[in-house]
Amino acid sequence: MNVKVYENADELIKALAQSVCDAAIASISARGQFNFVLSGGSSPRKLYKLLASDPYKKQIDWENTYFFFGDERFVPKGDPQRNSLMAKKALFDTLKIPKSNIFKVDTSGSPEQSAQKYAESIANHFQQKPVAFDFLLLGIGDNAHTASLFPHTEVLEATEATIKSVFVKEVDMYRITMTAPLINQAKNIAFLVFGKDKSEAVFQILEDKAGSVQQYPARLINSDDHKVVWYLDTAAASRL
Repeated sequence: MNVKVYENADELIKALAQSVCDAAIASISARGQFNFVLSGGSSPRKLYKLLASDPYKKQIDWENTYFFFGDERFVPKGDPQRNSLMAKKALFDTLKIPKSNIFKVDTSGSPEQSAQKYAESIANHFQQKPVAFDFLLLGIGDNAHTASLFPHTEVLEATEATIKSVFVKEVDMYRITMTAPLINQAKNIAFLVFGKDKSEAVFQILEDKAGSVQQYPARLINSDDHKVVWYLDTAAASRL
């Protein structure tokens, strides 16, 4: 398990921002584009703002960078709960990213239709070839969920690398999420986790031998330390 621990959240985010830049440079050099999956929640907001500032923004060819979302709340287009709205304010607007480079989840239909449309748009972007994102960002919740892979939900049983809709009882809401197999196909996966309140979940996922993936869904994510890195601050790592 590749775990990197930093003194505080600011140092962690600086290191992660440089890792994103390095991956972007390598991907665009090799394949002409950088396919970047964003995480929702409050933790990555500082990262997105940093990427949109000097010196980081100058390192990335944004015209050839394409953005996706690991999950999305099934709420209307302009709802403030949407992950895409947070990313728009923190990253897209500042960098003037064209809409054609942003793959948002369309929630105008049913949850099932929304998931299917998103899966189709991703497949079309990859020209029906196997989907392997260049950099995929994840966080975790206090209950050890990641993306919208929540404990004891049906989506944890998914074996297909695709997009699924899932009703999450504990938040009383439908979510649209990448399945664990799709996440695991990414070339680089980074967990961004900071704060004392996440230390128990980090311990449960990385070290606790009890329990199952149904209890701790983030365990479904590949543990290959060549492509999966956990970025923690000392508070989040305090139980390791």
